[in-house]
Amino acid sequence: MAEIKAPVPGTFYTQASPEEPRYKSAGDPVASGDVIGLIEVMKTFIEIKADTAGTFKDYTVENAAAVTAGQTLAELDD
Repeated sequence: MAEIKAPVPGTFYTQASPEEPRYKSAGDPVASGDVIGLIEVMKTFIEIKADTAGTFKDYTVENAAAVTAGQTLAELDD
């Protein structure tokens, strides 16, 4: 199992806007470089990308949750 971690502290979003679907759902294929979420830091949005391929397991934090650097955001099955 691979973990996708927050590179910086901020607010984590699982979707681009409230009207949009989540970036990934359980069972979705994930390619290296796929965007799985966003972290907002001081009104700047940073794309969170997978650095490995796999099958999306689930997010480990809720949408719009405050996160710390190094915190696991999502998990992938190999």
